[in-house]
Amino acid sequence: MSIYPSILERLSAQLRTKDGAIRAYLEWLQARFESIEPELLAFLPEAGRFKRLHKEVDRLIDQYPDPSQRPVLFGLPLGVKDIFHVSGFQTHAGSKLPSAVLDGDQALSVSALQDAGGLILGKTVTTEFAYFAPGPTRNPHHRGHTPGGSSSGSAAAVAAGLAPLALGTQTIGSINRPAAFCGIVGYKPTYARISAQGVIPLSPSLDHIGYFTPDAASAAWIAPLLVDNWSDIEPMKKSLHLAVPVGPYLKNSDPIAMRRFEADCDLLRTEGHKVLELSVMDDFESIVERHNLILAAEAAKVHQSWFGSYAEKYHAKTSALIRRGEAISSHAYQEALQGRDELRSTLARLMEEHGIDAWITPSAPGLAPEGLESTGDPIMNLPWTQSGMPTVTLPSGKTPEGLPLGLQLIGRVGEDEQLLSRASQLEGHLEYEGIHDLDEFLDARQ
Repeated sequence: MSIYPSILERLSAQLRTKDGAIRAYLEWLQARFESIEPELLAFLPEAGRFKRLHKEVDRLIDQYPDPSQRPVLFGLPLGVKDIFHVSGFQTHAGSKLPSAVLDGDQALSVSALQDAGGLILGKTVTTEFAYFAPGPTRNPHHRGHTPGGSSSGSAAAVAAGLAPLALGTQTIGSINRPAAFCGIVGYKPTYARISAQGVIPLSPSLDHIGYFTPDAASAAWIAPLLVDNWSDIEPMKKSLHLAVPVGPYLKNSDPIAMRRFEADCDLLRTEGHKVLELSVMDDFESIVERHNLILAAEAAKVHQSWFGSYAEKYHAKTSALIRRGEAISSHAYQEALQGRDELRSTLARLMEEHGIDAWITPSAPGLAPEGLESTGDPIMNLPWTQSGMPTVTLPSGKTPEGLPLGLQLIGRVGEDEQLLSRASQLEGHLEYEGIHDLDEFLDARQ
């Protein structure tokens, strides 16, 4: 599907076919864990992690002794955000609640990757119940800054080369924002195209399951394993018609983000793509209010039983969300859902009328904030999540201090195949640096 090499495809081919590659990669990962993870804190602690993984590799090799019969992700380690249920692992959801009350059947997305030969590297840190109460994870590019949230550990793990693939979720901006802050690719599909079964919800009408990869071509390569009713398409090489949503929404970006975004637009024009400005979402404040209302109302319902028994164990930010949701009327909630549907229809109509292949925006209002008290503002992701449209963050350069920036692409509902193909195409035009250590490992094994 991609016109550019996929890092995950190269790595998976080595793990499947080259003698000793899978053990060499685990040893390489273990060395990285020992040198990076104690300070990064992307994963939940696990005693004997690599001893377990080597045993699982032994079982895989016994099960598939013939390399030609090995599944596509044979031995590929993956990180899993700790709101996904995984057999053999406790689920804490970044909270202080007893893990027993949060237990559930393994997530379908996890099973799909395991069935393809993937190995669970471990659970990654999440903010409490995927809301705003931060965990301990730090930004791989600058330890004094947040990696973003709520999929903090998943984004940081991929960016640091600790995991080649990691699952996450997005209810406002929890994939696209940390992907930008960490300088990697984050893909959020069309609403419900990746099953949420087996994942602790925050707001079922807004929750999206997605994942992080080192590059866009890898995101496209993984998609058939996870995205419902995936259809392979030919790589796209045509000039694209891209739209910038000017108005109150775009004014949320700070000068640093806008300078980078404007430079990206100029680069894309230089490569022959059309970039037009289109005034949209004049009622942006109402869109934000509606999103927050839906989130609060549904979070209160999801947590009704747990909160009733363990309210004192919740972080103040999550507790405030639930209490706010308890006061929302059924009428207000239904009106908000109707408004969400109208937003989706309006954006779809505009794309059709103007022949837009994708919207493009900054992935975040600015750089990753300093400190760990905040995971940053998801405002640039909010309307696209609310409308259920597929989104991809592409890395787009760094500041002189080494903090990454990202470009967000938004496609039409249901057209994830086209969006990921276009992301793979555009990636080569941006200031993409890649994950050099993983590239060096692959080059050394050629």
